[in-house]
Amino acid sequence: MKVGPLISIIFNLLAELIQLYTYVVLVSCLFSFLLAFGILDQRNQVVWNIGNFLYRMTEPVLRPIRSVLPNFGNMDFSPLVLLLLIQYLALPLLWQVRYMLLTALS
Repeated sequence: MKVGPLISIIFNLLAELIQLYTYVVLVSCLFSFLLAFGILDQRNQVVWNIGNFLYRMTEPVLRPIRSVLPNFGNMDFSPLVLLLLIQYLALPLLWQVRYMLLTALS
């Protein structure tokens, strides 16, 4: 049984999940801007549920980043740092591990 195609499928799925999480972080940032400028009403149940979902998805990852970053007043740069970490650390590391596994199995 060939393991190479299975490894490729698993790593492609992981990359797609990371990309999906990137979109969740971006939507969360946009959502917070819309709330801050009063475009969305948080008293609306649908808006509150969406905000709660986005908060629960992003806050466990953003909280440790916020604890390391200095305080910039009302500006929160933790989503930017997270997106940069994903783009320049997580995805290249994922592809490097995939390449090492595929070459080790060859």
